[in-house]
Amino acid sequence: MFLALWPAPDERAQLVHYLQQWTWPRESSPITADRLHLTLHFLGTVARERVAELAARLQVPTTAFELCLTRAEIWPRGLAVLQTSEPSAALIELHVRLAEALRAIDLSVEARRFRPHVTLARRAAGASPPAEPARLHWRISSYCLVESVLGAGGGYHVAQHYG
Repeated sequence: MFLALWPAPDERAQLVHYLQQWTWPRESSPITADRLHLTLHFLGTVARERVAELAARLQVPTTAFELCLTRAEIWPRGLAVLQTSEPSAALIELHVRLAEALRAIDLSVEARRFRPHVTLARRAAGASPPAEPARLHWRISSYCLVESVLGAGGGYHVAQHYG
């Protein structure tokens, strides 16, 4: 499970349009439209009987803000991402409040630095971003608790929507 910013249809369409402008190597694996998101906190495996408790206890106050995705990069191990040039104070505050809520219900919080990004593709070493820089504006007023669906087909299921 994980907590994420989940794009509305318009933002998702912008992300897909931008993703389609890249030149991807044959071995790359672009992310499908229904899986595009920005992870706030990765929770890992959560016992099924705890999901309702998590859903009820992870509501934190948040204010609406705009997320500007402007920097495309290829990270180590061929991860193509789109990230913010400068995370907004509201995004950092949401991340911190959710970390506090997770600790309050005895779930661990990743120690590594928060690097807000949307993953565009895996195994993308050698990919070329579009010549025109990204300028995607995403109005954030909510976040989600999301479950990874394992097995054939896989995917994500939004277990709880907040906001």
